[in-house]
Amino acid sequence: MMRRRNFLAAAAGGLVVAGGGLPAWAMTGREAAGGSYAAFLDGLRQQALAAGVPASVVDQSLALAPAPNQDVLKLDRHQPEFTLTWAQYRDRVISSARQDKGRQTYQQVRGTLSPLARQFGCDDNAVMGIWGLESGFGERQGRFNVIEALATLAFDGRRATFFRSELIKAMQILARGVISPSDMLGSYAGAMGQPQFMPSAYLRFAADGDGDGLCNIWSSEADVFASIANYLGRSGWQRGEPWGEEVTVPLGSNGQFTSFAATKSRHASVHPVSTWQAMGVRPAQSSGFLAPQATGSLLQPDGPGGQAFLVYRNFRAIRAYNPSDYYALAVGILGDRIIR
Repeated sequence: MMRRRNFLAAAAGGLVVAGGGLPAWAMTGREAAGGSYAAFLDGLRQQALAAGVPASVVDQSLALAPAPNQDVLKLDRHQPEFTLTWAQYRDRVISSARQDKGRQTYQQVRGTLSPLARQFGCDDNAVMGIWGLESGFGERQGRFNVIEALATLAFDGRRATFFRSELIKAMQILARGVISPSDMLGSYAGAMGQPQFMPSAYLRFAADGDGDGLCNIWSSEADVFASIANYLGRSGWQRGEPWGEEVTVPLGSNGQFTSFAATKSRHASVHPVSTWQAMGVRPAQSSGFLAPQATGSLLQPDGPGGQAFLVYRNFRAIRAYNPSDYYALAVGILGDRIIR
């Protein structure tokens, strides 16, 4: 999941020349280095040193990236081009096996997770949903060395400037002594650890949950929970409120919602729940709406005839983690099924 990947920053170091451009060593990509990977690494070294990264950390880091990683390039260039429906995506990522694993795991970790979720302004279900989708509750963090992957993409990728900035930030994280360069593992695109934070997201949201002064999102479950909860809490999560709920909508003879044209997007009209109710929207659960005083949007990800949801402000907080309606729905549903 390409998350926490929303924070496009200027190249780390922030140095500019009088003409308004970057110094030669801070220019990005294969062309700026004259096609030479060695020249590219030399430029990276100078930029990292200028950004305050100790020379020892820079040298240890770049030693892990002696050449572009061909597996990274293959994955970046040949991403599958297909579109899943919501129903297909839902069945794939909210499997019964994942739900069962989540329930078992939650019973083991709730003593650690619950106080941290409360401290950082989040709820257990959201943390469990994200943890489950991102790394299978910590079992899968990615097999790529983050420095090597980011160096490869900064040199020969489609978004060289972005990945170069992330690479410098990754070295700044290493300078804190949180983890060794060789143990900094993640996805081919540089998303790190159990929450799959990009380095820029780590610098903004990683939190110390176990009190050791470090934010270790690779092996400290307490730090993982604190970091996810901190991300959501600072993104507007409201404790005790639902993210949304499944609803039914009245359909006319043409298959359309009778009061509004059906929409696949959350960027729809926002109304009080009472207004949606007056238009014939009903909660899927028999006990009534989860948030009768809230305002929300009607979301029909597969269009008329498919599942429908009313989504509230906590849904937007999940989308801040990953700006996908499918992802946010899956996090919410998985988390609810684990906790409830």
